[in-house]
This record gives sequence, C-alpha cells and structure tokens, in this order.
Amino acid sequence: MEMKPLGRTGTTLSALGLGCVTFGREIDEYTAFQIMDYAFEKGITFFDTAEGYGGGQSKANRKILLDMDDQREVTTEISSSERIVGDWIRSRDCRHHITLCTKISTGGHRHNIHKALNGSMKRLKTEYVDILKMHSYDYDVPLQETLETLSETIEDNKVRVLGCSNYSAGQLQNALDISSIEGYHRFEVIQPSYNLVSREIETELLPLCKMQNISVTTYSPLAAGFLTGKYTRDRHLIPGGTRFDIAPSHIDLYFSERNFRIMATLQKKSNELNISVTRLAYAWTMSNTDVTSVIVGARNTDHIDNALAGYHNGIGTQLRNEMSSWE
Repeated sequence: MEMKPLGRTGTTLSALGLGCVTFGREIDEYTAFQIMDYAFEKGITFFDTAEGYGGGQSKANRKILLDMDDQREVTTEISSSERIVGDWIRSRDCRHHITLCTKISTGGHRHNIHKALNGSMKRLKTEYVDILKMHSYDYDVPLQETLETLSETIEDNKVRVLGCSNYSAGQLQNALDISSIEGYHRFEVIQPSYNLVSREIETELLPLCKMQNISVTTYSPLAAGFLTGKYTRDRHLIPGGTRFDIAPSHIDLYFSERNFRIMATLQKKSNELNISVTRLAYAWTMSNTDVTSVIVGARNTDHIDNALAGYHNGIGTQLRNEMSSWE
C-alpha cells in the first residue's frame, strides 16, 4: 500500500483509509474486528472514526429527521465506533502502527472541544490522536474560538494534526487566514465527500488545497452505496441493512435522474470491461492525483477487496477522460 505525505506535517497516510462509521451501526463488534484485521493485513493503516459515529446517534438522527422511532441498527450504543476501534487497537497492540483520525461532531465551543476530545480519547484508549477534525462547520460559534481551542489541543500534546470535514473552500480559506494572523496551528487536511455523482470539490476546494499543500482525504467513494447498483428508482424497494435503509436521508441526496443516468452508463461500462461497477467507481475516485487518501467503508471483507481492486486497477484515468459524455 502506497504511503502518501500528509501535507506539510511529516506524517504519512495509506492511500486507502478505513472508514469506521458502520461499527456498531450496520455491523457488530465481531464483524468490525474482522474488517480491521483484514484491512491492517492489507496495508491500510489510516483509520477514520468520529464521536458522532454510533448506533445510538444513528437511531436518534432518524427520529429527529424523519420521525422514525424504530431500530435498524445492530446496537443503540452512543459513539460505538470509537469504542470498538479502541478495543481493537488495544487488543492488537498496534497503536503506533495506526494513523488514527477522529472528529468533533458536537460543536466548536471551547468547552465542548476539550470535553469531546477527552471522551474520544477515553473510548479510543489512546493518549493522543494523530488527526483531529471538526466534523462540520459550526455556524453558531465564532470560528476564531474553534481554531484557538483546536490549536490548544496540539500544545497539550493530545493531537498531532488538525483538520476539518465538510467545509467549503470559502470556509477553509477563512480558517487558514485566521490561523495565519493569530499564529494558530492550521488545518492541514480536509475530508469532503467525493465520487462520480458528487464532484463539487473539483471546482474550488481541490485547487485551494493543492495551492496551500493541504491533504485531501475523501469519503463516500461509492456515494453511500448508490454506485454499487443495488438501488432502483423505486424508493420503496430499499434493501434492509443498507446505508439508505439505516439513514433514509441519503435517498433524497442521491436519487435523481442525472445520477441514475450516470449509474446506467457505469453499468454499461462494467459490462463492456467485465469489471464490477463497484470496482470501477472506486477506480475513478482513486485516479484523482489531488486526493491523498480515499476512505472506504465496509460491512464485510469483500468490500475491502473491492476497494483494493479499484486501487490497483488502472482503468480509473480512462473513465475520468470519458466522463464529459456520461451526463
């Protein structure tokens, strides 16, 4: 597995990262351990989690967003992902071989950042976090307060590298400007969604990151499973246990005529090349040289194999060159 530099920091990341959002949500602890063992064996050493990843949060979010009070998760444990990852790292005694990223999901207030980080470190059973990201932009807190507090976590030797997730190019630039003026430790990595049907970052965010030497660790290379071809236009035929079943809000995000047209073209290309649509979708995302690491989620080890096949398959550049005619 290729190791890539993390911006200006001296840290490196495996070209594929393991997204741990499914742990305790779609899959149980035993299966999560199998997946982490397998990923680590294959050279994937960048593990991505968050305080907000948990069966408990998933169930609560579905209630808030969709007024659905049923349970579709394997557990209702809060922050189950971090706890499972921490138990695995301790049981395998591999902390110094893992680049561990977690995210603050509960807000950018000074008190909350320190409290959330301490909670994450306790669940992860670690004395430091390699990468700490803000999970999303907090419009209710002055950005300077958030950045100053995040900088303090590095001074406290609890965090090695700072980053953000789901920030726009404008929000990232603003954060960089404030950090430069105030002398704070700046964001060195950003985590946006990126896949065949969600390419917004190509216009402004990727050029900004390239100019500023900021690493990009993208997530959702399969558009939350949409690009596997398992979904039809019928919103009532969602396979149980899938991402769109656990988090139905993804349906409105990805179900569009444009996206289904792209999916149909991808399927045609799959038949032509005799390569699965999943592996083609992975290959397309991984062919972008401005992306440092692609974070892949998994519910079984076959999903890891698909990601690895996409990584090693050189077809992605060809697909990228053909994209202009796909829509």
